[in-house]
Amino acid sequence: MNYNQALDYMMQKLPMYYRIGPAAYRPDLTNTIQLCDLLGNPQHAFRSVHIAGTNGKGSVSNMLASILQENKMKVGLYTSPHLKDFRERVRINGKMIPELKVAEFITCYHKDLDRIGASFFEMTVGLAFDYFRQEKVDIAVIEVGLGGRLDSTNVITPLLSVITNISFDHMQFLGDTLVKIAGEKAGIIKPGVPVVIGETQKEVEQVFLDKAQAEGSPIYFSDQSFHNKLRSGTENGLLMDVFRNEEPWIPELEVPMGGMYQQKNVVTVLGACEALSAAGIILSKEVIATGIKNTLGNTGFAGRWQVLSRSPLTIADTGHNEGGLREVLSQIGSVPHERLHFVFGMVNDKDISHLLQMLPKTATYYFCKADIPRGLDAEELKQIAAAAGLTGNAYPSVREAVVAAQRSALPGDLVFIGGSTFVVAEAIP
Repeated sequence: MNYNQALDYMMQKLPMYYRIGPAAYRPDLTNTIQLCDLLGNPQHAFRSVHIAGTNGKGSVSNMLASILQENKMKVGLYTSPHLKDFRERVRINGKMIPELKVAEFITCYHKDLDRIGASFFEMTVGLAFDYFRQEKVDIAVIEVGLGGRLDSTNVITPLLSVITNISFDHMQFLGDTLVKIAGEKAGIIKPGVPVVIGETQKEVEQVFLDKAQAEGSPIYFSDQSFHNKLRSGTENGLLMDVFRNEEPWIPELEVPMGGMYQQKNVVTVLGACEALSAAGIILSKEVIATGIKNTLGNTGFAGRWQVLSRSPLTIADTGHNEGGLREVLSQIGSVPHERLHFVFGMVNDKDISHLLQMLPKTATYYFCKADIPRGLDAEELKQIAAAAGLTGNAYPSVREAVVAAQRSALPGDLVFIGGSTFVVAEAIP
């Protein structure tokens, strides 16, 4: 197969969660274990860091990978979903996996993938682990896809496990309480492997303490050691002073992503760096600061408080669950603007009524559907939103909604694009 044929095989022949939703979910590691056995268990050939959490795990994964790159290491990075190009999911030192490698993997193993019945996500995990072994990475940063305990990535034994935070998302799989969701995320905690928790949340703190104790794993809460004070923040990025145990630690840390919620993610990253240093990968303050500053260039990270235009000011962000939207709305409130034009789309397999109640009723909405089967019909979204007091028009595509919003915006207005990762993916260049 060539690359396009291989990609078509992966995306169309077998189900993929991010396109069709729950029907593609595999609550089981059997297929991944079989596939890894077939490949000679490549996940044991390199060191790794495993990162789970409801929000922030993509930002934390990219910042940490950038820091390790600045430490002169060859760094694999596995993340999901992708925004524009499937190969975004598998990178080494910021460079996407070559098309040829994808084609070779699928050509070589497609009969075995058929026999195993591997899902899109399972075969992508196998591809990533096999590629990282081939290329002899020094370390790989592995982001959990969904949950933790039963996620396909959970066949690794990492140097360090990281859990960013817990909020409501994917409740049909992970549970309908924060404690149940935390229990699924805590499933990445391995015997004797240190775990860093980014955010102390009283509702779920004991879940992590109990799991770490049961596994004999040292546990650290980043925000109990690190905090930061914001000097300035714009859509271009943040400037902050970092403190460790109330003592100055890194002054004037530059964060290239503009969302204020990155303050929490930075704290998680700092805890992870300290734990890695204790495990023998010494990361100096200079390397940490440079790595965070260079995240976008080093890893190609995108979609988080990303400025798409200055006139009118147009910003996109992938925050889509309760916790993510809360952070996004707070950030919108901090940006000076007259009217808010909100380009908005969601998926069709989650209860969105409580999310719609969170949104500002004074905004003008441009309802749209991303071009995936999971996308919620724009007219249907408009009707549901109207019941929540949100007004606007429906558009046949994300692009048409964005164009309409930008044409309607006056100088001083803000156009925001969000509600779904897939809406953002179609809006960014």
